[in-house]
Amino acid sequence: MAEVESFTLDHTAVKAPYVRLIGVEKGPRGDEISNFDVRLVQPNEGEIPTAGLHTIEHLLASLLRDRVDGVIDISPFGCRTGFHLIMWGRPEVSVLVDAITDSLRFIAEKAEWSDVPGVSAVECGNYRDHSLHSAREWAALIVERGISRDAFTRILA
Repeated sequence: MAEVESFTLDHTAVKAPYVRLIGVEKGPRGDEISNFDVRLVQPNEGEIPTAGLHTIEHLLASLLRDRVDGVIDISPFGCRTGFHLIMWGRPEVSVLVDAITDSLRFIAEKAEWSDVPGVSAVECGNYRDHSLHSAREWAALIVERGISRDAFTRILA
């Protein structure tokens, strides 16, 4: 089986919340795609409940595209401690930290149900599993802690 970088990471050594560049892939025409570990909760010490994570995912999918160019996808980890953020090029971690923090602040302080995209049976494969209340609570906790620019040392903006 192929080695997956995320499974070689020492999850006991990281200090969430943080944004970490996992790697950069180069396509056959020279295009670069960066994969980031957006870890919001300390691994093996907690997890965002599914409904809240699902709502954060839907909101971040739009909010990040409004704040930074080059977002391809943001998808939750199965462990529910954060997201993979896939981007065109090689964006700076500090730019992503700012955009994610600003997005989470919006979720925590301003988001209304009408702001959450893709929450009908037509638009979502599990539309009943959302919680704006949970998303707000978790977003506020993460913003309060601050998102580090380093996975192993708390380096805040």
